[in-house]
Amino acid sequence: MEANLRHELDLAERRLGTRVGFNVDAAEAWLRFAHAPDTAWPGNFRDFGGAILRLCTLAPRGRITRAQVDEEIAALRRRWRAAEADPDTRLVSALTKAELDPFDVPQLAHVVRTCRTSSTISEAGRRLFAVSRESRTSRNDADRLRKYLARFDLAWTDMHDG
Repeated sequence: MEANLRHELDLAERRLGTRVGFNVDAAEAWLRFAHAPDTAWPGNFRDFGGAILRLCTLAPRGRITRAQVDEEIAALRRRWRAAEADPDTRLVSALTKAELDPFDVPQLAHVVRTCRTSSTISEAGRRLFAVSRESRTSRNDADRLRKYLARFDLAWTDMHDG
C-alpha cells in the first residue's frame, strides 16, 4: 500500500504542479486506514487516488495533516455507507467496475433489472426502447441494448449471473 500511496502522491504532485507530503502522524493514520480489514475500497484505485488528490489539493503549505486525514477517512466512510444503502448503486457496482456518473446509476440499474426479468435480449430491448423505437428506421433493439451495455463493460450474459 505504501507504493500505491507514493504513486498517487506523484500523480497528484504532477497534476497540481507542487510538492506535497504527509506529516508523519498523518501518513501513519492513512496507512492504518488503508490497510484495515474494514476498508473496502469499493472504487479501488479511483477512490484511493481521488482521496489522495483531495488531500494534496487541500494541504496547507504542501503538508497533509492528521486532521485532514481524519476528515477524509470520515468522508470516505460516509460515502461508502450511503452507496451500500442505495439498491441501485449496490446492483450496478456488483456488475461493473466502470466509472459511473451519478446520473448513469439509476438508469443502468433499471436496464439491469429489465434484462434480468426478460427471457431474451430482444425482449429486453423492446421493453427498454418501446417509445423511441417508433421513430427509428432501424428497430434492432437487441443491438441497441448490446451497445448500451458495452458502454459499461457489460454483456447480456452478465445480467443473469447475479
